Amino acid sequence: MSEIIMSVENLTKKFPVRGGKFLTACDDISFHVRRGETVGIVGESGCGKTTLLKAIMNMQAPTSGRIIFHGEDITKLTGEAKRQNYRHIQMVFQDPSAAFDPKMRVKDIICEPLVNFDLIGAADVEAKAQELLAQVDLPADFANRYPHNMSGGQRQRVAIARALALEPEIIACDEATSALDVSVQDTIIKLLVRLQREKGITYIFICHDLALVSLFSHRIAVMYLGNMMEKLDGDKLSAARHPYTRALLKAVFSTEREKNQYIEILPGDIPSPLDMPSGCPFRNRCVHCQQICAEKKPPFTEVAENHFVACHFPLEN
Repeated sequence: MSEIIMSVENLTKKFPVRGGKFLTACDDISFHVRRGETVGIVGESGCGKTTLLKAIMNMQAPTSGRIIFHGEDITKLTGEAKRQNYRHIQMVFQDPSAAFDPKMRVKDIICEPLVNFDLIGAADVEAKAQELLAQVDLPADFANRYPHNMSGGQRQRVAIARALALEPEIIACDEATSALDVSVQDTIIKLLVRLQREKGITYIFICHDLALVSLFSHRIAVMYLGNMMEKLDGDKLSAARHPYTRALLKAVFSTEREKNQYIEILPGDIPSPLDMPSGCPFRNRCVHCQQICAEKKPPFTEVAENHFVACHFPLEN
């Protein structure tokens, strides 16, 4: 079994709002990441996925909880220690156009992390940029282009090249394929898988597309309203036992769907994170809800090997 290199322990993030209330973006999140694997974190928009990723990246301090990376709580890092930690955990953003300075050439965008850490000099930028571009299957002459001279898929490859520059152990991908055409998504996913195989990189992949993330994730965590509802192996997704995960699976569009086949829709609306329901956060939309669901938040229960469900009444396979 691979080494655990990161553990997220009881992480909670609350944002103060007017009226003395708090918006709960992440509520008591726990999971671990093993070396060389892909952990897919899935959920609807607004469920707290990106907030969780920003906490992992040390871009936002959690309200409580710990993130242990190689035995050290990185949420406590400050100053130069925090800066050095970024060498080991890099990020690929959803929209590379917003992440890049439009006035910088690709070679400077890619090599900026290396220059900032004094790992290369100005004379080495051209050659290093071409080396990194080759790793993401882009021609060497792209080094002198500007971001607006490339397609969305090409810009995302540049973003991946920049994330690779410092040879990090973990790359966090925040909806890295959601803005791309389906055919381009396929090439980007294949690129990420190849790089993982060649370099042993660990990915934390945030996505709202359950079908996509199940294709290449070793383990999947499903989030709803700031809570993790189910954690299981990626190849066991069809055995999901939480009502919410089952509902997401039923909503996946398939080209093999019968023409008149009914598409099931979850009843009710997502509650406001400013007014979290008591007990189970999913209870007001769950057809299996009972009295205990309103009274007590369900703990994670191991229903099979490496399969955990936060539900008082997990569904049968």
